[in-house]
Amino acid sequence: MVEYHPDDIVVIRASEDWPEHLFRITEVFDDCVGGYSLNGPLEGEYGEPDFDLILRVYEGD
Repeated sequence: MVEYHPDDIVVIRASEDWPEHLFRITEVFDDCVGGYSLNGPLEGEYGEPDFDLILRVYEGD
């Protein structure tokens, strides 16, 4: 299992309610991470996505 850390930027997979987007982690919990969406329609919104919504750690372009 991948370890996530505060300030990691991850890619959140798309669902029916949102497109794939970048997310900055501010907290790591037992079953999810907390933080803020960095782009897309949820930009600036706080969320707590489950680990299974994370596709990968974002490495930049």
